[in-house]
Order: sequence, then structure tokens, then C-alpha cells
Amino acid sequence: MTQAVFNPTALDDKLSNRFIELDPSGYFLIYLDRSGGVICADFYTNTINEKGLACDPETGEPLPCSGGLKRQPSAIFRGRTAKELCIEVFEKPATCCITRLDHAAYLGREFVRAESCLFGDQEYVQD
Repeated sequence: MTQAVFNPTALDDKLSNRFIELDPSGYFLIYLDRSGGVICADFYTNTINEKGLACDPETGEPLPCSGGLKRQPSAIFRGRTAKELCIEVFEKPATCCITRLDHAAYLGREFVRAESCLFGDQEYVQD
């Protein structure tokens, strides 16, 4: 009997497409600033409507996934490593803007991926 080969990429892709409840406090856009050598995490507030969609708190309109909307972040975080960025986001009481544990776990995973791309000279695209 042959054993099936585990494909971590396929599992990760499948899990990335599951339904998730959004954090009512807001969301992060994560990217790299290679010239500064830092991982960037910009936080934006939102509201969640009755359909579970993230909406602009000023207009009440659903936020597009395409990235075409220009908004100002409510908070800006920077770190040279995933650990440093996690400390900035989660451990400083005046700045923590996370209300869901699954959101915190997701951010930790993304910060580690971003760090790996920063030091590995690879392109980072937020999941």
C-alpha cells in the first residue's frame, strides 16, 4: 500500500480559503520596506455589517478587496523582525487594536512570513 504524500502548500491554500469572522476593530495591511529593512503593518478601522462584510466606518460602504480605496491608517507599526513587530502590536497596551485571538494568530503567522521574505530577499504578498 502506498502512502499519500502530504502537500503542505495545498493544505495552506485550502485553509486560506475558509470562512473567517472579521475582527470588528479593524484590519492590517502588511508589507515590506526593504530600504528601511522593516516589516510594516498599517492598521485600519472598520465596522462589520449585518452580512459580515467589513465596511468603511465613515461611509458604511463595504470595503473593496481590490485595494482601490485610499484610506489613512489609524495606527502604523514597524519592526525589524516578526517578534519586534508582535511586541509593538500586541504588548503595548496603548496600541493593541486586536479583539479576536484568531486575528492575532493570523498576524503572527503573517509577520513570520514577511520576516522570512525580508531576510530571504523574496517577494512578500499578504495572505
